[in-house]
Amino acid sequence: MTGPGRGLFVTIDGPGGVGKSTVLERLRHRLVADGVHVHATAEPSHTRLGDLARHGTETFRGMSLACLVAADRYHHVETEITPAVEGGAVVLCDRYIGSSLVLQRLDGLSVETIWALNRDALRPDLSVILNADPDVIRERLTARGTHSRFEKAPESVAKEPGLFTEAATFMDEVGFRTLAIDCTSRNPERTAELISAEIAALLTGSTRAD
Repeated sequence: MTGPGRGLFVTIDGPGGVGKSTVLERLRHRLVADGVHVHATAEPSHTRLGDLARHGTETFRGMSLACLVAADRYHHVETEITPAVEGGAVVLCDRYIGSSLVLQRLDGLSVETIWALNRDALRPDLSVILNADPDVIRERLTARGTHSRFEKAPESVAKEPGLFTEAATFMDEVGFRTLAIDCTSRNPERTAELISAEIAALLTGSTRAD
């Protein structure tokens, strides 16, 4: 059970349609059942700045969108994430830097440029990258509908899984603690179980379990 003192900051990224929201909700239920104080959030944030980023993907592109997303991230960290972590919560964030390293690349920016905009943002204690076969993701998006211009573009759907694999490698190289999970044939409950075990290891100070 988490208590007074610093909590944890955990982010979950992956292609649209991979099941992030479902996994995050299953994970939240698991942690709460174990007595963990959980604070769930998402990016773009639910602020005026975040709403501008969320609803502006059709209007803003390239560097302008990347700067808007990064600005929202720094504000989100300052006003919501850091206070929650310092208050002892395990913060679960649906999308963070991992998504920027993919979506802004689809918008034509280099990894170096994206990293320069985001490198000073709070580093997660655990960065989870969910991924799946492009055909599986395409089927899921068809079933639930698309939410942004990135999900509407067939070429983006085909590229995202590979770019998320590259993003996970890059994050490893710059020192992020990453957990990459293939969700092609793994259900949300099992995925949440794997992440929960990793969080438990961090909370107890033990090393990663295989």
